[in-house]
Amino acid sequence: MRKPNLYQSLRAKQRSRQMVIGVTWYTEESWAKVKASATDPEAFEATFDQWKAMAVAARRNFQRSGVMALECLIDPDEFFAWCAANHQENNSTARGEFVSEVLSAAHNKVE
Repeated sequence: MRKPNLYQSLRAKQRSRQMVIGVTWYTEESWAKVKASATDPEAFEATFDQWKAMAVAARRNFQRSGVMALECLIDPDEFFAWCAANHQENNSTARGEFVSEVLSAAHNKVE
């Protein structure tokens, strides 16, 4: 087996340090349920199809820039329970924090 050259070693090291972010992901039903109870419904696109097109494009752009973008499917009941337990409203900040916590918990289980 050949030893990797310097370039290959640096690329491998860069990949191992790749930034990972969570992208909030919905089914059509969960999107409608979360949007209906949001304190900031204007933060959502007008339709699920518009949201999905935007989310797919955003994920693709992150990946093109070298950021690993992981879809985090929102379960509305789990999210609403999290909001209640953490004294949060259903808004963009809370949705982002929830996704971050879900992915962090999943990552810690793997290690």
